[in-house]
Amino acid sequence: MSISRDTLALGLLAICVNAALMLVKITTGVLGNSYALIADGIESASDIFSSLITWAGFQLSLRPPDENHPYGHGKIESLAGMFSGCSLIAAAGVIANNSIQEILTPHHAPAWFTLLVLIVVVIIKEVLSRRILAVADSLDSAALKGDAWHHRSDAITSAAAGVGIAIALIGGKGFEAADDWGALVACVIITINGVLILRGSLHDVLDGNVDALLVENVKDVASGVTSVIDVEKCRIRKSGIAYFVELHVQVASYMAVQDGHTVGHQVKSEVMKAYPRIADVTVHLEPCSLDPKLQEK
Repeated sequence: MSISRDTLALGLLAICVNAALMLVKITTGVLGNSYALIADGIESASDIFSSLITWAGFQLSLRPPDENHPYGHGKIESLAGMFSGCSLIAAAGVIANNSIQEILTPHHAPAWFTLLVLIVVVIIKEVLSRRILAVADSLDSAALKGDAWHHRSDAITSAAAGVGIAIALIGGKGFEAADDWGALVACVIITINGVLILRGSLHDVLDGNVDALLVENVKDVASGVTSVIDVEKCRIRKSGIAYFVELHVQVASYMAVQDGHTVGHQVKSEVMKAYPRIADVTVHLEPCSLDPKLQEK
């Protein structure tokens, strides 16, 4: 299964944006006396590594089947999604720890220009997050959803730090740690989304149930094939961005083997035509001994 160059270019863009923002945030944080901004920059550095792993895993998952991997390499995408979820949780833990240390350590309020930098960061990261999330939703990719949430988590922590800095600037003495409290609150949101992404990726690795609507739609397509009396069973598992389908269809018990073979191929062809992301369909024929008049369509 191939992916457009625009999608892969988006991954390269995300890495370049993270590198640029990392330098801007750390430099501004040092000059503006904002540890929240410095921590944000460090988190962007970890995002570069995370994005490299995520997009590399996504690309590897698209490799076609080979002798050692007859079902393809789709599970790599789910593993990359698990990595994204774990790294989100880890990043939240690091930021929370550093924020608590800064809250307990007296320090000066951040400079006013750090707030302007954070506003720009929030806009850039949210736009990038939405673009990647749109691609992730269209492909149902857990790995890319994880990468999108890495960028959104950056936007959330930056927004929270921005609110904290604004409070510190307006409140004056006694409110110096407001940006650190903001970063600490944002960690909760990041952790929750990291857990959700990790759980979804683990579900795919364990071949969990797919959307019930997809199952019903596949059964409807198979049922519409001539000579198919009913669909007894339909199992679908997700591997990367592709699906593998197992169908048990009922046909007339007196049907010749050659005719049954033809029906099986017709079912497979129609299902894969209706859903291009289905990589393969295994059709098992079940004999049905109903009245021959009821078997005619």
